[in-house]
Amino acid sequence: MSAIWFFEDVNLFNMLCPHKFKAYKKGHDFNQYNKEDYIYFEEDHANKVYLIEKGKVKIGYYTEEGDEITKTILTKGEIFGEKAILGEEKRDEFAQSIDNTTSICPVDVDTMHDLMRDNKPFSFKIYKLIGFRIKRLERRLELIMFKDARTRLIEFIEDLSEDYGTESNDSGKVIIEHPFTQKEIACLIGVSRPTLNILMNQLKEEDKIDFKRKQIIFKKKLSNVR
Repeated sequence: MSAIWFFEDVNLFNMLCPHKFKAYKKGHDFNQYNKEDYIYFEEDHANKVYLIEKGKVKIGYYTEEGDEITKTILTKGEIFGEKAILGEEKRDEFAQSIDNTTSICPVDVDTMHDLMRDNKPFSFKIYKLIGFRIKRLERRLELIMFKDARTRLIEFIEDLSEDYGTESNDSGKVIIEHPFTQKEIACLIGVSRPTLNILMNQLKEEDKIDFKRKQIIFKKKLSNVR
């Protein structure tokens, strides 16, 4: 099942950014962020939705013990803060730039509702996206809590293949061109970077995958090799 935000090559920024619409263009600005800048914090008032023009944004929260949990990392064309559309009043997560050239399009919730009301088929896709993302995040958190590190990595690679993978001419091979660093992948599956390196090299030695910077090639369905 393909990620909804790539469904039919939909780029949410291109579809919904107010500067594309004459009625909303006046006075509309982009916000620029450097690496580690926060876009919003937990408990902030939820009155905007955000579209990523370029760069990367980490969504996460802090446990009562102060540990940081990374829920997802989003890239160009994606939306975040979307629970404000459903009536969320305060943020239950933080959003942080993890790129030095992140550009964000902030959209007031009322404006977003207007844009969605004018495009009902796309409005349906937005709500479907929200539901899909919630289910995926719940599954990822369950993996972190109940599955071993190898299983978490394998399922993460399978998710990457759905979002970024293309079939190779070699039968049974899928090439994944993804935007994540090893440090970011380690955060997403809840392991240290050295542990991630060990697991990746184990899978490579078993001839299950090959990899280099921001590319993974796997040679058969990984769920068969746990």
